Amino acid sequence: MSEKLLLDYGSGGKASQRLIKDLFVKHLGNPILNRLDDAVLLIGLKQPLSMSTDTFTVDPVFFPGGNIGSLAVHGTVNDVAMLGAVPEYLSCAFILEEGLSMSDLEEIVRSMAQAATNAGVKIVTGDTKVVPRGAVDKIFINTTGLGTIIADPPPSGSRACSGDAILVSGTIGDHGLAILSHRQGIAFETDILSDSQNLNHLIVRLVQEVGDIHVLRDPTRGGLATTLNEIAQQSDVEIVIEQEAIPVREEVEGGCSFLGLDPLYLANEGKMICILPDELAAKALEVMKSDPAGSDAAIIGYVKDERKGKVVLKTPLGGHRLLDMLEGEQLPRIC
Repeated sequence: MSEKLLLDYGSGGKASQRLIKDLFVKHLGNPILNRLDDAVLLIGLKQPLSMSTDTFTVDPVFFPGGNIGSLAVHGTVNDVAMLGAVPEYLSCAFILEEGLSMSDLEEIVRSMAQAATNAGVKIVTGDTKVVPRGAVDKIFINTTGLGTIIADPPPSGSRACSGDAILVSGTIGDHGLAILSHRQGIAFETDILSDSQNLNHLIVRLVQEVGDIHVLRDPTRGGLATTLNEIAQQSDVEIVIEQEAIPVREEVEGGCSFLGLDPLYLANEGKMICILPDELAAKALEVMKSDPAGSDAAIIGYVKDERKGKVVLKTPLGGHRLLDMLEGEQLPRIC
């Protein structure tokens, strides 16, 4: 294959076949994908199922802690898992810009394969389109995930109840600040890495060892504050969180202060919010902290039944302020 992607690779002819077999199947291949049929036969899935689709357009496509390929797998796997499900299969469609470096494309696909292996999922079907220069920025990836729900009933943003405890699985704002600093060439004393990772194995442990989880959500675009607002509105409850309890890395807090950003609104790609009855909170925290994906977990607040649909932040000085949803676009193209 050539060093740069050519329009010919999207023609459906011999060049397309070489791209599919010598790159995509080479790294992503498994007995199901290798059939290369127009559709895929999935056997063994039992209802109920969890399904999610997403499109990834992050800029830059390579960033500290990952790239658009690993991000696409992690993001879709996590979305499927948030219903208390075990993700099993992914589809993957690429929209590629003419002139894209073939070595960059191979590195992206290789990282997707590694992320899928780590998550225990198979990429079983896909599509590739090559478009002229300028029609897309390097590479966009669309994925759909499918998994089997093991929680009964499944967690939902509408199930938060007064008295529930609110946990986060780790530090917030890492991904958003990693993308921004790398995009703008801003260097800090300590490297800030994206938190992009799969959470499905930790979620299985929470479902099996703790049970009765009311809400699971990953606070991606719009960050922790926006996602909590969505839950408060879906469940028609008040959410109260304590600022001092929210885990934020010192370098992220410093970077946000320097740039005039609020880490509560920065994107995360490897953290989750878990809301469950208060009497189960200690056990859930123990499970999270015993897992690499939740080692920095913390209980950050509680659900109340007063100012419904609102999120309230308790400050270190004892004051209270309303946290609204993100207004506008704080960071363009972070996922």
